[in-house]
Amino acid sequence: MDTNNHIVTNEELASAFGGAVPQTPVASSNNGAGIPDKQAKKPTKKQKWDKLTIAFYVIGGLGIAGGVTMLLFSLLTMPETVGSVRYPDLTKKESGEKVYSNLTGEVLADASLKNAPAYCIQTPNGTDGARPHAGLNQAGVIFEAIAEAGITRFAAIYQNPTASIIGPIRSLRIYYLQWDTPFDCTIVHAGGSGDALAAVSRGYKNLDENYSYMYRGTYGSRLWNNLFTTAGNLRRFSEDNNYTTSEIKGFARMTPEESERSRIDELVIEKLNIVKPSTKNTAELKPAVANISFRLGGWGDFNVNYQYDATSNKYLRSYESGSQHQVYSCPEGDGGGNPEDSCNLTQMTPSVVIAMMVSERRAADNYHEDIDVIGMGDAYIFQNGVALSGTWKKDSTESQIQFLDSDNKEIRLAPGQTMITAVPNYGSVAF
Repeated sequence: MDTNNHIVTNEELASAFGGAVPQTPVASSNNGAGIPDKQAKKPTKKQKWDKLTIAFYVIGGLGIAGGVTMLLFSLLTMPETVGSVRYPDLTKKESGEKVYSNLTGEVLADASLKNAPAYCIQTPNGTDGARPHAGLNQAGVIFEAIAEAGITRFAAIYQNPTASIIGPIRSLRIYYLQWDTPFDCTIVHAGGSGDALAAVSRGYKNLDENYSYMYRGTYGSRLWNNLFTTAGNLRRFSEDNNYTTSEIKGFARMTPEESERSRIDELVIEKLNIVKPSTKNTAELKPAVANISFRLGGWGDFNVNYQYDATSNKYLRSYESGSQHQVYSCPEGDGGGNPEDSCNLTQMTPSVVIAMMVSERRAADNYHEDIDVIGMGDAYIFQNGVALSGTWKKDSTESQIQFLDSDNKEIRLAPGQTMITAVPNYGSVAF
């Protein structure tokens, strides 16, 4: 047999593939050499229809895939609830813009808290059962001044408090009301001097001693300093009277980032070299002013000291005796009761401490005080470990206090709790 011209038969193919003939068409030969004719390359009608069918399915499949993709994207970007699932709106982008408290200058977790109702609570500081205070650590701004006979009292401003016990609550004085006014707050008090009661009855949000929103504690050791409220009661008072917002006129503040930058710049003895890497360990920086004392010219029980703590960047408040100014930090809730039963003691540690030198004298009754609130005076601002000397200025009852430097530019305060003490012109400030 001539092997060079041999044509493979079906039987031989079957033998080679174990009895199964492969389904590959073998072209016929017209020249005897096994070379297919050109005619054999033309597809049949069936082959044409097979190709068209494949193309149809491919195009159709791509169309279906595109439709499914569009449907999924539309579902993912729908802001509405589909069934029991709420899909996020991916077309909206978060701005990332921070919202700061007008009261403290701190970043707020929710922008809706910025204009929430504020409360200015008259809080006694006597040694006749007023101490320890409850919830005072949650106040954003606290004014301290002599109320009577050398005994100090606080006007504590709160916004969005959560404490289950706040107080005690005592009577109002006209100068506290003048400090309170720019905060657009509910004035929370129990009676007051005649001029203060006359003024607060004209256009103020006023919560005078009221047992729908306040209660008396049962511990006899507090004597008459046993009137308290709760964060829930304060909110309910605002809701009942439609006091839904407060337009707080706050102090000029630095942002937290600006404050931290200022702290580093001011505390280093040798300024950081911004061209070459600094070799100074900022954790070892020493504050320029570590100890502060305010002497109010009366009893030692009401003179205060502050010690700067560089780790927390706060000021630890104590009395002249050296005992800490401790307050009850009360949990969230609306339980009320006695703070001694459910709260934990903590030291007052404001971020900013200010002394305002004021013109002060004994009132005509030779018991209460007269303090000039409208006007100007010397001021000392302690923040970020340093002391700033300047001037305080208040133009009217409605205007907020400004703290000015030697160039008459407003000093921006660090964010955080701020304690302001009105030091009489016969008192002193040392640091």
